[in-house]
Amino acid sequence: MADQTHRQLHLGAILEGVGANQSSWLDPDLPGDASIDIGWYIDQARLAETAAFDLVFIVDSPYITPDTAPHFLNRLEPLTLLSAVAASTSRIGLVGTLTTSYWEPYNVARQFGSLDHISHGRAGWNVVTTGLEGAARNYGRTEHFDHGVRYARAREFVDVVQGLWDSYEDDAFPRDRASGIFLDKAKQHRLDHKGAHFSVAGPLALSRSRQGQPVIFQAGDSDEGRKLGAQVAEGIFTIGADFDSARAYYADLKARATAIGRDPDHIKILAGLTPIIADSDEEARAIDAAGRGALDLGKLLVQLGRAFNYHDFAQYGLDEPFPDLSGVTLNSYKGQAERIIRTARDESLTLRQAAYRFGDWRSQFIGSPETVANEIERWFREGAVDGFLLQVTRPEPFRRFREDVVPILQARGLFRTEYAHDTLRGHLGLSVPENRHGAILPSPAAVAAE
Repeated sequence: MADQTHRQLHLGAILEGVGANQSSWLDPDLPGDASIDIGWYIDQARLAETAAFDLVFIVDSPYITPDTAPHFLNRLEPLTLLSAVAASTSRIGLVGTLTTSYWEPYNVARQFGSLDHISHGRAGWNVVTTGLEGAARNYGRTEHFDHGVRYARAREFVDVVQGLWDSYEDDAFPRDRASGIFLDKAKQHRLDHKGAHFSVAGPLALSRSRQGQPVIFQAGDSDEGRKLGAQVAEGIFTIGADFDSARAYYADLKARATAIGRDPDHIKILAGLTPIIADSDEEARAIDAAGRGALDLGKLLVQLGRAFNYHDFAQYGLDEPFPDLSGVTLNSYKGQAERIIRTARDESLTLRQAAYRFGDWRSQFIGSPETVANEIERWFREGAVDGFLLQVTRPEPFRRFREDVVPILQARGLFRTEYAHDTLRGHLGLSVPENRHGAILPSPAAVAAE
């Protein structure tokens, strides 16, 4: 593991338009159509770039219901969105979600490879297997892939995509006008992959970018998800519900990576962050209490059900013990569902208590800017995270974090005051992956030194 005194905190921004909770869209300072307004995304990305954030992140899923959260009901497709943001920014990383369950490797390799070129080496792919079973019917299937099959498919999918990204050696295009040679044909390589789930010939009609390949992110929490993350991820997105569970997750992922011969420092683990910041701790706690008091229990039950493929929890007694779900499929968000069931059992929660616990995000970072910065530093220094992903919807909380919390982190030497690199790999301290067919590009650090 790296010297803890020289680690640098990483910060990303999840751009969630009108919001993934019940009430953000009600903010009069937030455009009601933010989730489909490219201008809003560009503005937020520029603000995050001004604060030297590592990346912006776009979540996605291919299935909705009438009860789905406001942002998810009506939002832009990630790759199209990020390509527009790439042309309006210059440094910040651009990470988007695409599923391995309902896409094809060649398409994904081409799309993310294109984004990597458009952004000059700032792209990242969040690899997901799609949790919601209803997505199957949007792609011509009557049933969702089984959980284990999804993860086996995902591993092969990533291998194929990375193989396609290496279709050309880094010096394959001499573009020599004098000799009339555009391509050195010996340096173009077919993939000829034939596996359990995919058959892809290649080559991809696209060369490698300045950072070699887009950065691979992943967010699975089940045992299969953690295994995949340890195998392929360079960045991990995690919930980070509380310090103890975040530290346990962090230790587990790093240990899994070490056990299979990977350098654990080459996986950056980022936890979700939704701080409540006010001038004093007392004021921040009052804001939190008021917000929780205004929650709609019916909507909390819907959100609780999402982890179980939108299981209808309204059919049970609110003040009865959390229901027996042994007959309910866990083929959706398996890790999250198992955690809810386990916690409800261990703590003897009623359904009402579980709805308030899991149906709404409970911030662990509440207080004055210094209090929030202190807690961020504690999580970082005590081995719970490598960084955080800030939820960005309403403008005022985002402003307070940038203007009041980030400067404290910078003054403590935890976070950069300006960019040292202009690729996402450079920001995250990741090396350029070796081209499996020959010469490699210089590292981001070497490029910056020229």
